[in-house]
Amino acid sequence: MTTFRVAGAEDAAAVAELHGDSWRRHYRGAYADAFLDEESPEYLGELWARRLAAREGMRTTVAEYVGQLIGLAHVVFDADPKYGALVDNLHVRAPRKRQGIGTRLLALTAEHVHDTGLYLWVLEQNTAAQAFYEARGGIRGDRKDVPPPGGEPRRLNGQPACFRYYWPDPVRLTVSINAYDA
Repeated sequence: MTTFRVAGAEDAAAVAELHGDSWRRHYRGAYADAFLDEESPEYLGELWARRLAAREGMRTTVAEYVGQLIGLAHVVFDADPKYGALVDNLHVRAPRKRQGIGTRLLALTAEHVHDTGLYLWVLEQNTAAQAFYEARGGIRGDRKDVPPPGGEPRRLNGQPACFRYYWPDPVRLTVSINAYDA
């Protein structure tokens, strides 16, 4: 049975590993291969150690199955005055996709967003993720260049773009919590 809980500092290494695996699967072409293959483990390890130690103004929910981390959702509350809370990361292990885990993580994230919208950015090349968000009522908004990880342009291939997906009323996403439990 899959369980969901709030991540703590002790989860940083496992969260970073899952995040890196997802990047290597879905960001290849947009992110430089050298960054994905050589630098991202250290970069993400440090990022998640900081995030999960601080936790102020943010929340990371993880999904586990038989003690293994299989999914995560990270939200930054009040990130944008117009769009609300930012889902900065939503990742599910490849073999566990299409089992409702991403839907549940998104719904659990929405449950903790109060009186604000919810939004995220998705790579233009990641059409599967776009379809996932659209199927959950996400509205595709503006397009922008992808900011380079750590502010270092060499970590990108050219100028990849991303789209904003948003939910003005994220409470509607929480309905999927009951659907998952059914």
